[in-house]
Amino acid sequence: MTTAPALPSGTILGYPRIGRHRELKRAVEARWSGSIDAAELESRAASLRRATRERLAELGLARHGSAIPESFSFYDQVLDAALAAGIVPERFADLQDERGAVDVDGLFAIARGDERRAPLEMTKWFDTNYHYLVPEIGPATPFRAVADRAVALVAEAREQGFTTRPVLVGPVTLLALSKAAEGSPSGFTPLDRVAELVPVYRELLAALAEAGAEWVQIDEPALVSESLGVPRERVVEAARAVYGELGRDRPIGILVAAPYGELGDAFSVLTAAPIDAVALDLVRGAVPEGVHTPLQLVGGVVEGRNVWRGDLAAAADRLEALRAVSPRVVAGTSTSLQHAPHTLEDESELDGRLRSWLAFADEKVGQVAALARGLDEGRAAIAGELEAATAALADRRAAPGVRDGGVRARAASLPSDAADRGDLDGRRAAQAASLALPELPTTTIGSFPQTGEIRRARAAHARGELDRAGYEAFLRAEIREVVALQERLGLDVLVHGEPERNDMVQYFAEHLDGFAVTQHGWVQSYGSRATRPSILWGDVARPEPITVAWSSYAQSLTSKHVKGMLTGPVTILAWSFVRDDQPLGETAEQVALALRDEIADLEAAGIRIVQVDEPALRELLPLRLAAQPAYLDWSVRAFRLATAGAAPATQIHTHLCYSEFGAVIDAIDGLDADVTSIEAARSRMEVVDDLERSGFSRGIGPGVYDIHSPRVPGTEEISELLETAARAIPADRLWVNPDCGLKTRGYEETVASLEHLVEAARRVREGVRV
Repeated sequence: MTTAPALPSGTILGYPRIGRHRELKRAVEARWSGSIDAAELESRAASLRRATRERLAELGLARHGSAIPESFSFYDQVLDAALAAGIVPERFADLQDERGAVDVDGLFAIARGDERRAPLEMTKWFDTNYHYLVPEIGPATPFRAVADRAVALVAEAREQGFTTRPVLVGPVTLLALSKAAEGSPSGFTPLDRVAELVPVYRELLAALAEAGAEWVQIDEPALVSESLGVPRERVVEAARAVYGELGRDRPIGILVAAPYGELGDAFSVLTAAPIDAVALDLVRGAVPEGVHTPLQLVGGVVEGRNVWRGDLAAAADRLEALRAVSPRVVAGTSTSLQHAPHTLEDESELDGRLRSWLAFADEKVGQVAALARGLDEGRAAIAGELEAATAALADRRAAPGVRDGGVRARAASLPSDAADRGDLDGRRAAQAASLALPELPTTTIGSFPQTGEIRRARAAHARGELDRAGYEAFLRAEIREVVALQERLGLDVLVHGEPERNDMVQYFAEHLDGFAVTQHGWVQSYGSRATRPSILWGDVARPEPITVAWSSYAQSLTSKHVKGMLTGPVTILAWSFVRDDQPLGETAEQVALALRDEIADLEAAGIRIVQVDEPALRELLPLRLAAQPAYLDWSVRAFRLATAGAAPATQIHTHLCYSEFGAVIDAIDGLDADVTSIEAARSRMEVVDDLERSGFSRGIGPGVYDIHSPRVPGTEEISELLETAARAIPADRLWVNPDCGLKTRGYEETVASLEHLVEAARRVREGVRV
């Protein structure tokens, strides 16, 4: 067994990997388009990694001692871990070489699918807005160590003069997040095979040690969750077995990281294992009490998931308290910084006062470095940094707009029935008479492709090269084309396509008081896709209508119904960096009241169907069961508060995506929406069983077209999915729609897919067998 050298006094659990200027996104998409070859992609990725290491050293992390994590990924860290363990779906087995390795183009094929094969399913990573790819594992799925990529990163770092720390998703989390492969026997779960995976990880660790790595970080966020669909007792016992064996005669220092919550009973399991260090999330979890361990403890006191500068003095206090548990304490982040934008240095247009309250990834690395210096040299050595952070907190509390008396008075005076819309059956009858829709009505989720032309016009307008009148004329022309296209396709309920929106949350943030938006605050959502979360810093109000003019214009172009399109209060919070100085439920209520006013104005303008998207409802569900009822209470109330003012004849839709719906099916019903559209295509309509078991009685549109892959589903494929849904859902409640909005797709694939969707709906309406 190798005795690992002590970790330096400061480290982070991961760093944004898309690049400060989204270099990786551009390189990956250039490879997909064929404009560069695989060798050029690898070269650009290596340049980005080298720049990242130098930047982290510049910010104060040690070049040696494994302070800097190797957290790079071309697409997704869960897929990387699966491929490192040789786990490849049978339909993609031809992509493996004789050793089980898959090259970068093969990785992309598994992630995105191709003409013949569907990609891996995708869902949310714990309670974040990051999406991971779900491995498929059956009783006979081969496991074998494929360490090439991880070893290459270690070697690359050493050549650059760094000793870095490879990062792997741990075996317990990898299996707990996987799904049983098609054809697996009833009752089988991938976690059943945990003992078989341990030798594979032992081989991986040996290969990393041989390459010169001194430490490995093994991420096990499954150990903080009770919401994995696997009993927590099994997860904890699996960890006991895995780390008891993995740590035996280990050739490398093992740091087990447990971000996103408190370890609870798993802490004693890890500290009893023959490992070297544990990383604790001390933002969401507390310092363990009444225990002592010789292991190094990384105190995750710098929040990795938001952009607030935070209370640095309180963070230093927590590190001091942690010294009562272990004499070997390291300052760190609570999670990987992949959830934060790169740096405030690029945000020249943010208000200076607001900037002083914030810390992006680079600034958080600086905070870790300061806290590490405090551990090494004493608190007096960082007195200036602590005082500056405390002063910024005080300034934030006192700033105008943080608390708005009018907003708070309105919320305080709401009547007791403000979130009650009345009888569902009565609404259904009123809507049937008002809307006169066919059985299995076809629609889309909202956005149409955001073409290069749209992005160029938006950029020209932002630079002042295209005046407001010219930009609005351009948008009206785009809406005319989208409406005409939908009519040609034969869709039943239309949308205006959202060309005016750069992002479904940011657009609303730009029109609501209490928000700020960034120029370059990009955060990876999945693969090459990144979002710019807005910053919700103060009380929220709507100064004027936001969407009414665009929806009204689209409705004027057609006799068919056009949906008004809004983003719901929970999703606006989930996909923003939200103020941390009051309960989320209070902030959600403020957003809900702003949306309530918008719905009233849409109705007044003649819009009879309004969709209020809540794709993030499941995302914010707490990982611990005890905290879930309170969350569901305020999140459901916020949606109902936004929509309860609508007339009975106005049909309220909502949309959810990438969720394990069985966990929140009662809450979805509690939203009291008339129609709910949900992601279902990648999972091959698995959600239908949940709907049937629950007795869900509202309109439902399980997605039949996976828009997160470039492949075009055939009419037969869509028909089969639709027939599966129709066997469980009455025809008068079943809607036909894609999984999600079409913003990220191109028009050629979109038109072909929607043609197939409309034809599949016709076939199923008429009882045509496929």
